[in-house]
Amino acid sequence: MKARATLTLLVLGLAVGLSACGRKGPLDTPYEAAVEARRDAERNYRPVPPEPQKPVEDRPFILDRLL
Repeated sequence: MKARATLTLLVLGLAVGLSACGRKGPLDTPYEAAVEARRDAERNYRPVPPEPQKPVEDRPFILDRLL
């Protein structure tokens, strides 16, 4: 019984610890990620991906006001 409680606490502690892993900061848009990938490829002398297209203007959605 005691081994089961210890194992449960160990698994719970591991899950909580790993859930905090990640990159802190704002999210990258697909356009920003493509620009960064292109910049990294140029810096490392690798084949350069195609030029990303600029995003279109963000139009408001009817449900945006609910958020």
